[in-house]
Amino acid sequence: MSRAVFLDRDGTIIQEKHYLHKVEDVELCPNAAAALLRLQQSGFKLIIVSNQAGVGRGYFTLDDVETVHAHLCDLLARQGVRFDRIYVAPEAPGVPSRGRKPSPQFLFDARDEFGLDLARSYMIGDKLSDLECGWNAGVRQSILVRTGYGAELERTAPEKLQRAMIVDDLSAAADWILRQESQ
Repeated sequence: MSRAVFLDRDGTIIQEKHYLHKVEDVELCPNAAAALLRLQQSGFKLIIVSNQAGVGRGYFTLDDVETVHAHLCDLLARQGVRFDRIYVAPEAPGVPSRGRKPSPQFLFDARDEFGLDLARSYMIGDKLSDLECGWNAGVRQSILVRTGYGAELERTAPEKLQRAMIVDDLSAAADWILRQESQ
């Protein structure tokens, strides 16, 4: 069975910008492309799982989200990185949603589509809902990055992070995963 790294988008792969919906605002986190490439070259499927509540709140459209994703994929493709799938939950918080994190549904969908072993896969994000999504799906480890909202979460709610691996950024997360895989 295959392995995957599931990734939050905003604050993990790209810089957190409140309700980002314009391509000109897309800015990769430092060393993100190289980290993703290392994971991809090590045999991991790369799958984005992103809550985009701005759609549900009427701030922007799903077409805007898809345009941002096309731009992000183009940026990373130039560096050899390819995402296997991008899942988006466009609902606002409080609205019933099949896939909005912390729901593990998109991870289950990816498991079924790609034949993934979730117990050999990882979830990386900067919010508690990202970590909970991974835990709810039974991934090997949920990893909090201190980019985006991660450092604030670590400071304000450390008691909720006892099960998480905490690292500085996506590059450090990739390093940690690859060390685990080599043991």
